[in-house]
Amino acid sequence: MVTKRKDYISWDEYFMGVALLASKRSKDPNTQVGACIVDQNNVILTTGYNGFPKGCSDDEFPWDREGENTKYPYVVHAELNAILNASGKDLKGARIYVDLFPCNECAKAIIQSGIREVIYLSDKYANTPATQASKLMLTTAGVRLTQMHPDIDNIVLDFKKGEQK
Repeated sequence: MVTKRKDYISWDEYFMGVALLASKRSKDPNTQVGACIVDQNNVILTTGYNGFPKGCSDDEFPWDREGENTKYPYVVHAELNAILNASGKDLKGARIYVDLFPCNECAKAIIQSGIREVIYLSDKYANTPATQASKLMLTTAGVRLTQMHPDIDNIVLDFKKGEQK
């Protein structure tokens, strides 16, 4: 009797993998972040990544992190992009997977959209006032915060899997 394979990925690994894959669409030369929002039935509702708003050319707007003209006033973060990409879908009770802990502005959008859990990989800005404000707002609003510690280091995508060798 044939048994099912045992090396499949978990739901958390799958959804975080989708968020990481979405981050590969970001054209930001310094920071690429992706987000994946999932409902209670493990159905992906929407994804997003950090970049400029639709219609704002990534060739014309700045990517600089320092100086007078930086990317910061223009870039839409992955979490907000995912929420906006939902196009009116009900996000109440959903989970958001994101590779970097959300900033305070994204925390507001997460709370207002009804998302109930944030699952994240990195918290590298944990000691900044913006991240501390984010955590305070999210926990006060009853949003669960879960740092993911995956059992695997990577997921390999093979675009030639179906080809004979």
